[in-house]
Amino acid sequence: MDRLANTVRPYAWGSTTALPELLGTAPTGEPQAEMWLGAHPGAPSRIDRGAGPVSLAAVIDAAPEAELGADTVRAFGPRLPFLLKLLAAGSPLSLQVHPDRAQAAEGFADEERRGIPIDAGHRNYKDANHKPELIVALTPFDGLCGFRHPAQAADLLEGLGVDDLKPYVDILRASPEEDALREVLTAVLGAEHHAIAGTVERASVAADQLAAKGGPHADAYAAYAVLAHHYPGDPGVLAAMLLNHVQLQPGEALFLGAGIPHAYLGGLGVELMANSDNVLRCGLTPKHVDVPELLRVVRFEAGDAGVLRPEDVNGEEVYETPIDEFRLSRFVAAPGAAPQALPSRTPQILLCTAGTVQLREAGAAAAGDGAGLALAPGESVFVPAGERITLSGDGTLFRATVVA
Repeated sequence: MDRLANTVRPYAWGSTTALPELLGTAPTGEPQAEMWLGAHPGAPSRIDRGAGPVSLAAVIDAAPEAELGADTVRAFGPRLPFLLKLLAAGSPLSLQVHPDRAQAAEGFADEERRGIPIDAGHRNYKDANHKPELIVALTPFDGLCGFRHPAQAADLLEGLGVDDLKPYVDILRASPEEDALREVLTAVLGAEHHAIAGTVERASVAADQLAAKGGPHADAYAAYAVLAHHYPGDPGVLAAMLLNHVQLQPGEALFLGAGIPHAYLGGLGVELMANSDNVLRCGLTPKHVDVPELLRVVRFEAGDAGVLRPEDVNGEEVYETPIDEFRLSRFVAAPGAAPQALPSRTPQILLCTAGTVQLREAGAAAAGDGAGLALAPGESVFVPAGERITLSGDGTLFRATVVA
């Protein structure tokens, strides 16, 4: 196994304190948004096998079957198919949606054919892959995920008492679910900014006032008021009101599949995703919003946010998702408990988020050898396929791998 040195990305929406508190480092005063763990070319982790630091991506490229195992290479190709992150949102991220695999392949091929530079601001597809995501809260975590039922969205908008919203309320009450959600989202995002900015402002003021009064929608109204504070006049604020507001408690998770509009609003979490940069933005951003392409990708299906809780499988707490490229689980080690053997068939990244976790090669542990690695919060290792590891200590460890 190899200890990882990881890169922290300083996106503007990042928290200035959450990652330093977890990592035990001094805040820099600048946002620290994401720590990337893996072999993504944008910021690959680094390992040192005695000849100095080298990119994990380069190590895998040099010997993919040795590092990933033949089964993983056969299923996903000679690349690590997932990216693990620590994500610390100090302010809301953009409202966004991800394509499915077929949409991504089609969109990428089309933009390549049209000669749009890969780094162009108006480019939608950076690669031909889908980008499902899983976020597990380490602290209370605020987000938006999936469409509310139209009647619920109508109640929320009507409660604001803003006359400009009445046409949207009428559509949500009168039209079939898919038609209603599509028509209102299209109207909101397709409106001229100067024409809808006043409506957004009036809705935002009303949301702030209603949040202060309390009531059944107070938390949601408060969240939308925060969005409006960060993105005044942005039609994405109204689009966000069509979505479920969810407040995760530590250990709870959200799975974000293709076509599901979502946004992270605040909190610290462990995020695992397929290796892709494909994001279509719906608003709450100064970046490019391609409304026609967005509407092609969005799934206009209402439902609750689908909060996930882990299921115990022989001491491994697994967050079940319908994705093969990644699998996230959690181990909680207790003092004095017997060392627990981790599955070894697939490549894995192990991340400590609390306490201290001791990792040893299975043979060394059985022989009582003291060699091994102790992980503190924020520390991590890469374990090649086939390497048998045992876990002990007093702490929490997340395990990212693929479905065997």
